[in-house]
Amino acid sequence: MHPLDQLDVSTRVAKRAQYEAFEFALAAGNVLVRNGSHPNPSEHEYLVTVEDGLPIECTCPADDHYEGACKHRVAVAIRTPLLDAVTAADDSQSVAADGGHVPPSAVDMSEAESGQDETEASDDDECPDCIGEFPCWECVRTGRKTLPD
Repeated sequence: MHPLDQLDVSTRVAKRAQYEAFEFALAAGNVLVRNGSHPNPSEHEYLVTVEDGLPIECTCPADDHYEGACKHRVAVAIRTPLLDAVTAADDSQSVAADGGHVPPSAVDMSEAESGQDETEASDDDECPDCIGEFPCWECVRTGRKTLPD
């Protein structure tokens, strides 16, 4: 059964979970969700608790104050590879759920100083996460590519 079938989700929340620019990192068997759509993403960072492959709780205010799952829990639920990584992750390791990109607070200083970690493609390389002419969020966020008209 898909995790969305087990969550109470409004259409509005489901849409926001799909289109907002979320960044994910695994954290001790849970998921740290940062909303890159905000001007200050570090102020919109929440921990989603995952149990048995289901995002059951979030530290955001909406998860406390409203009925149903918040957009952060839904964002985790709709990303099956992310849930698989949470389930399979060794709690002793800090694994980045997006293939190596982690929030700036967790980036090694040598990588931060160079401005590029070893998993990022150089400007001359094609990004494996982009789909045809449609760029991935990281390429849009960093200015490597723009959204098509």
